[in-house]
Amino acid sequence: MSFNAPGRLWLLIAVVALIGAYVVLQRRRRHYAVRFTNVGVLASVAPRRPGWRRHLPATAMILAIAIMVLGFAQPTRRMKVTRDRATVMLAIDVSDSMRATDVRPDRITVATNAAKEFVQKLPSQFKLGLISFAATAKVLVPPTTDRVPPQRQLDELKLAPNTAIGEAIFAALESIDSTQPKPAAKGKQPAALIVVLSDGNTTVGRSTEAAASAAAKAHIPVSTIAYGTDSGTVMAEGRLLRVPVDRGALRAAAETTGGKYFEAATGSQLKHVYDDIGTQVEVVREARELTPWFAALALGFAAVAAALALVWAPRLP
Repeated sequence: MSFNAPGRLWLLIAVVALIGAYVVLQRRRRHYAVRFTNVGVLASVAPRRPGWRRHLPATAMILAIAIMVLGFAQPTRRMKVTRDRATVMLAIDVSDSMRATDVRPDRITVATNAAKEFVQKLPSQFKLGLISFAATAKVLVPPTTDRVPPQRQLDELKLAPNTAIGEAIFAALESIDSTQPKPAAKGKQPAALIVVLSDGNTTVGRSTEAAASAAAKAHIPVSTIAYGTDSGTVMAEGRLLRVPVDRGALRAAAETTGGKYFEAATGSQLKHVYDDIGTQVEVVREARELTPWFAALALGFAAVAAALALVWAPRLP
């Protein structure tokens, strides 16, 4: 738990002073009682009850005041909250290395099929955009709640040389900015997420590191999926080339932006990754103010203090 106005907690000093004053008064009361020498008369006018009872009303009232001070400092707690809307930009690597058959039938086919399932499962009120990237990054579908265009474009992906992960992230940021012109409220994450699936590292365009820094500055997490195995190979100009997965840059991008990093070496693993990402999009941790709860608790203690004072206040029979 944290406080939006922690400076107000200094008022707790007044509560401590109140406790001290109460202790002093109780000691003075005992002192006066000792000076009253006619014990028989004192016993006849003072009701018999456990000594601790008379402290309960004061204790309840002091607790009420202390809780009021805590509430005045605007306590908050980070809670999991279901988003009612969000923008998701899905960027898929279409470089030639995605032809590798270490994932059957090949990387791009399995990646495409898993992406289609992800599109179908995403809440209908969320906007989804699609980007493909090889030598350049192309926004195939701007953010939209219509699921037909992304499904159609996923069926029409074409492979090409080189890899531009950095450009894909920058393109995603521009697309998100066009749908969220207003800055996010203080303490809240923008309702946006970038998902990058790739098997390599940036070979052309702006660096992955620069793109990740820009995403972090915009407070937009980038979740990355390193897809494939270290045994992947492709045929190029009559030669068999190894295309192992390059994980370092993808992991660093996720860590820099507060996103999640995943590795998937099979189709089933990739589906589980997308399920995890779906949960990440739907639920976000946000700071929620707890002042009303503290006010209600303080009111409860004040009511208890009043009731106890009425029942146990010293009075003549």
